[in-house]
Amino acid sequence: MTTNTTPPVQVRPIEAKDNSGIAAVIREVSAEHGLTADKGYAVADPILDTLFEVYNQPRSAYWVVEMEGKIVGGGGISQLAGGDNQTAELQKMYLASVLRGKGLAKKIVLMSLEFAKQQGYTRCYLETTKELQAAIKLYEKLGFEFIDEPLGNTGHSDCEIRMLKIL
Repeated sequence: MTTNTTPPVQVRPIEAKDNSGIAAVIREVSAEHGLTADKGYAVADPILDTLFEVYNQPRSAYWVVEMEGKIVGGGGISQLAGGDNQTAELQKMYLASVLRGKGLAKKIVLMSLEFAKQQGYTRCYLETTKELQAAIKLYEKLGFEFIDEPLGNTGHSDCEIRMLKIL
């Protein structure tokens, strides 16, 4: 009898050596869901290959998921670009298909929200798209509510779903 188990994973803060691995995951997951770089999605962000440097800033954090020495997911939080200093944005939440449904996205979101509170943020914003239904359901379960208008200046013009949570 064979068992279909996932090897152990580690969730840890991003390091410089993780840049290419997490960028590859974001590109792979985006392609899987039809989120192309020619649209206003995260896969088109100019910072995609330098996430360690981006999140190695005050009031920002990013965690990667590592499995058998390979980066297979991640997510983080930072001050909302073009927003006020009270609003954090949940950013770059991507998990390889092998990890989905195992509670890792929830773990990263909860870590991000706790970090945001510790940094003095009073609310958390996110943008996503209707193609990512499992993510939307998770965000709803964690207390995010739909809002009509975008906040800040994320550059993600094709992300039509906007959500906000009071911390």
